[in-house]
Amino acid sequence: MEILKALVLLIIGFVLLVKASDIFVDAVSSIATNFKMSKMMIALTIAAFGTCAPELAISFNSIRSGVGDIALANVLGSNVVNILLVIGLAACVAPIKVKDDVVKKELPILLSTTTLFALAILAHYIGPTPDRFILNRFDGILFAILFVLFIIYIISIVRTKKSVLERGKPKFSMAKSIILTVLCCVVIIFASDMVVDNAKLLASSLDVSTKIITMTLVVIGTSLPEMTMTVTAAKKGEFDIALGNIIGTNIFNIGVVLGLPLMIYGGFSSAHFNLIDILAVLSAAVVLYLFARNDKVLSRAEGVAMLLIFIAYYAYILII
Repeated sequence: MEILKALVLLIIGFVLLVKASDIFVDAVSSIATNFKMSKMMIALTIAAFGTCAPELAISFNSIRSGVGDIALANVLGSNVVNILLVIGLAACVAPIKVKDDVVKKELPILLSTTTLFALAILAHYIGPTPDRFILNRFDGILFAILFVLFIIYIISIVRTKKSVLERGKPKFSMAKSIILTVLCCVVIIFASDMVVDNAKLLASSLDVSTKIITMTLVVIGTSLPEMTMTVTAAKKGEFDIALGNIIGTNIFNIGVVLGLPLMIYGGFSSAHFNLIDILAVLSAAVVLYLFARNDKVLSRAEGVAMLLIFIAYYAYILII
């Protein structure tokens, strides 16, 4: 009975997170449109950050509650899912055309950020300490700096490409957008508490690690906003939004979703991750970059390849 109750509350938390995040994205996108931001800029920033709201709330709550496994699994799992599952599905729906600037600038930034993230974790994994993955405040500062550099890059694009800014019509008025943004933030925080508390309870009741619960139910559940937005954008031929959303989301996950709580709360340790997990998040970024650079198109065959890699990795973490 306790397991069923935890599962029901977990699902309710997911529904609230997804719905609130969906409205949140529309609200902040309306604010951005009023400031005449381009589609790529909205995808890299507002849409990406908005769809990361559930992960950010869950990360804060988990580290504050002393359950670092949830925070690390949340970010690591989300970045793998966003590329291999979300972009893989989107490419299967419709081949994604990749612009030169994305191949030369945005994807290398994502690859560099993911590489430094993986190396930071690896440094603790092979270190002399008895505990694995002791991420600390210094790591949080490093991740935050990477995010700040990304923001500086975005600002430079906005300044140099003012002539191509698009003037769309906002979905909501400015006043309504601000009210909805605030309300959605409150719902997201409340729902994230439900998800973290019941994920811990479910893991304890089923006698499995919080890593498994987080990497499956929590990660895939909170990735639904990214999945919906990316697949829909690819189907409509909005390739800038499809790719920009994932690139921005993954960088935000590392720099803010994990970096900010580490800076505030000081760090945590985890013994439930291994080299395969590190290689998975790094390989996802490498595969995306290589496929995109190949012919400037993410084909259906490459989408299938991404999905197969995703299935192989998840089969591994569920079996081992």
